[in-house]
Amino acid sequence: MASPATTMTSKGQVTIPKRIRDSMNLGPGSRIVFDVNDQGEIVLRREEVRKSQRSDRFDRALGAAEVPLGCSVDEYMAMVRGYDE
Repeated sequence: MASPATTMTSKGQVTIPKRIRDSMNLGPGSRIVFDVNDQGEIVLRREEVRKSQRSDRFDRALGAAEVPLGCSVDEYMAMVRGYDE
């Protein structure tokens, strides 16, 4: 089934038909790549998302704390907050 034709704006922008956006799970902010194949056809694909080599501060902190096993949350919070001192 062919999609309806669309018109290019003076800025070179076109609207991707909803059927195509839905089938590719595209939404605002989605990164897409336009390629031309050997037959001269335009191929639209999602840009592969590469994980940043530099993790953010939350990723670096994840798993960094040593939590004593065998205590309740209340016991742990009291120990961390220094209530027993």
